Amino acid sequence: MTEIINQFEKIPTTCISDALQGLTNMDVSIKPLKEDYRMAGRAFTVKVPVGDNLLVLKAMKEAKPGDVLVIDIHGDTTRAIAGDFVLGMAQTLGITGVVTNGVIRDIQGIKALNFPVFCQGTTLAAGGKAGFGDMNIPISLGGTTVNPGDIIVGDADGVVVVQQHIEEEILTKSLEKLQRDETREKNISENIEAIHKYIDDMLSK
Repeated sequence: MTEIINQFEKIPTTCISDALQGLTNMDVSIKPLKEDYRMAGRAFTVKVPVGDNLLVLKAMKEAKPGDVLVIDIHGDTTRAIAGDFVLGMAQTLGITGVVTNGVIRDIQGIKALNFPVFCQGTTLAAGGKAGFGDMNIPISLGGTTVNPGDIIVGDADGVVVVQQHIEEEILTKSLEKLQRDETREKNISENIEAIHKYIDDMLSK
């Protein structure tokens, strides 16, 4: 994992979102299966037809260790993009996590893996194996564009996308926002006088 990915992984998605002015947040319907999931990695994008998931296996084979599989299945919630067996293989291959606008199955088994999965929920039905679709192309997922190689960061609050060409700038802004938040909390949170001053300052703007 590169140093910039390591740094992004330690920053709350809320700070990264603020640095990006909230423009590349994924929709709130895409949630972590467990609140303690944290992940950061470069996007390996996959676009598959509704009800089909064979290309997910090919993507697992071609993705690099540390990548995040970002799977566009057009918001379909009727058939799973994967279950615990497939996602267990992805974890063993070094994939950092999975983000999809679809659903998974075998939720208890997946949670037991402690492998970050961000999705719309679960289903009983397996996906088909026709094998159509595309990989490593720009996709739209959760209301935002994801390009291959963009940095994907996820935690309990959701998923945010950092485009490659601004990643250094956004890292700097995110760290600055985190520092401001920590300083504000330290100086204000347990000081009644400081709390009143902060509220008055905000209301006067």
